[in-house]
Order: sequence, then C-alpha cells, then structure tokens
Amino acid sequence: MIIEINKDIDRYQESVALGLGGRQLVFSAVSLISGAGIVLLLYRYIGLAGSAYVAIPVVAPIALSGFYSYNGMSFFNVMGRKIHMMFGNRALTYISTESEAAIKVYPSEKMNQPKFVVKKGMGKKESKESELKKSEKPETSENKEEFEVMKKKVNGMLIGCIVIVVLAVAGTAAYQHFK
Repeated sequence: MIIEINKDIDRYQESVALGLGGRQLVFSAVSLISGAGIVLLLYRYIGLAGSAYVAIPVVAPIALSGFYSYNGMSFFNVMGRKIHMMFGNRALTYISTESEAAIKVYPSEKMNQPKFVVKKGMGKKESKESELKKSEKPETSENKEEFEVMKKKVNGMLIGCIVIVVLAVAGTAAYQHFK
C-alpha cells in the first residue's frame, strides 16, 4: 500500500472552496465586498476609474492579509514589524574610546611595518606600501570636475522626475475637470 505525503508538510493547505483555504476564502470575500461597495458608492461622483483608484488602497491590504505569509507571519504582522523597524528603533551611536593622538599614530605605525604579499601567478613579493600607493588615486582637478558633472546630471534627472510627476497630477486634474 502506497500513501503519498507532501514533502513539505508545513506548507500543506486544505482546500475549502475554489482551491482556497478557509482564511483565503474569507479575506477574498471581504475584500471583494468592500471593493465593490466603494466602487458602487463613488461611481456617481468620480467615475469608474476614480472609484477604482480609491478602492485599491483599501482592498489590497485586506486581500494581502489572507494570502501573504512570510516566515509564518501574516501581512499585518510583517508590516507592523517593518513600521516598528523604521520608526520605533533608536539610532545606535558609537563613541570612540581612543584619543585623537592614538588615532593619528596608528596609520604611521602601520605604514612603517613593511609586510610582503605574494601575488598569485606572479611569484613576486611586493610590500603593502607600494600596493597602497598603486591603488590610491590622488585627488585631481579631473576627479572634481567629473564629480561636478555627475552631480549636475543627477540634479537634472531629479528635477525631471519631479516635473513629470507634477505634470501627471495636473493632467489628471485637468481631465477630471473638463470631462
């Protein structure tokens, strides 16, 4: 006699109706009823598209609470934790226990100790000092100019995005007004 069992027994769900579990079915019905109610109430005043845009933020959390699960937590548990992480946690601060003099001495001590590194494939030994000198790029006017150019590009893109959002809102308002 062979009895098949799901390999992941923790994720097994018994289907109540239409392939949905009990929780999923209840939250689907509640979200459907609330969405239909909002659309029917607001349809006369702002039209079908506007009422749908108002209903989506109300219906989405209800539907997600029935279907979404992360590490055994429901949608509202996950969002509650995320909000707590964003606003409830204190900022951690670090206070150095070393004095300024000790910090200034450390790099000079590190540079005075030559350490040799064997590079793979080359067979040559190089000191860390020469390796640091090769990797460090001195501040030049070219670097500063490149930074300024990139800064201007980023500012331009940011302003462009803001203008697009403002135009989209203005277009939507104009469409509703002249409709």
